[in-house]
Amino acid sequence: MRKYWVLQRKSFSFLIDKKTTVSIIALTLAAVVAMLISIGVGDMYIAPWDVLQALMGTGLDINQLIITEFRLPRVLVAFIAGASLALSGAILQGIIRNPLSSPDMIGITGGAGFAAVAFLTMFSDDSNNLLLSINYLPLFAFGGATLVAFLIYALAWKDGVTPIRLILIGIGLMALLQALTTLMMLIGPIYRASQATIWLTGTVYGTSWKEVKALLPWFIGMLPILVLLVRRLNIQGFGDDLTKGAGISVHRERFLLLMVCTALAGSAVAFAGAMGFVGLIGPHIARRISGSSFGGLLPASALIGGIMVVLADLAGRTLFSPLEVPAGVFTAAIGAPYFIYLLFKNQ
Repeated sequence: MRKYWVLQRKSFSFLIDKKTTVSIIALTLAAVVAMLISIGVGDMYIAPWDVLQALMGTGLDINQLIITEFRLPRVLVAFIAGASLALSGAILQGIIRNPLSSPDMIGITGGAGFAAVAFLTMFSDDSNNLLLSINYLPLFAFGGATLVAFLIYALAWKDGVTPIRLILIGIGLMALLQALTTLMMLIGPIYRASQATIWLTGTVYGTSWKEVKALLPWFIGMLPILVLLVRRLNIQGFGDDLTKGAGISVHRERFLLLMVCTALAGSAVAFAGAMGFVGLIGPHIARRISGSSFGGLLPASALIGGIMVVLADLAGRTLFSPLEVPAGVFTAAIGAPYFIYLLFKNQ
């Protein structure tokens, strides 16, 4: 039997699940530790205490330079991207009511990937020089994800949108986008094809404070919206009839949640590439830790997703040094067997 703390005032009251609260605190501490380790490990090892001193501005000048200018932005982008993808996956699993749903399964990340590859292909000249600044790549990727989300919703509409139609249309569009992405890579310059392959795998290599400042507002901006919609997301798990009986406009809420999901996934893919399986695995692990209520599931998913990508990036930087492996290779290496396990378990 689950135990709760009761927070009650004259105008409102909350039930706070003790186990979920303890789990989120533990995950927060684990996230901090993972980020400190990732910041300290590299060609030049910096001890955790020295990392803390550098972050507070009291360490050695060389440590502060390495951490603040090179490693910290990379770790922050990895964590935010992982958290965004995991949140996006948790939302999709809630509105579609399918535990195998994720942004990459229904084509949202595929839309971002296709737009990014199309950008690299169409705006390259015969000398492999880009005609537009590479800084426009995230904008194209986000636009591709948004366009695909609208297309999924429009094609799934038939006197309303049902979860099964959303996922079937999404899977069909995902297959089409993968084919178009491959075509773009074949007709484009070979150099751009290799660059696109690395980006599609998922990497945070070369990130700076510019990427952090561009990605962070998207992530923070979605959090208040999720706080407002989380209770309605819980109700949607009981089916459309009960949701309508509670006075909630099912299709409007589903559309709003899909747009939030797209904003989170699109921004993450735009700056960190198409990290595979983070949006699938993060919510599943969180559900085992915090339960199925979205009030605890969403923050737990975000923390687990962030930890996953931070550790995957750390492994990519260190395990095969001096060669650097994209973080998406490690998330896919863990995610693919876990996906097969979920398919087997849900038969």
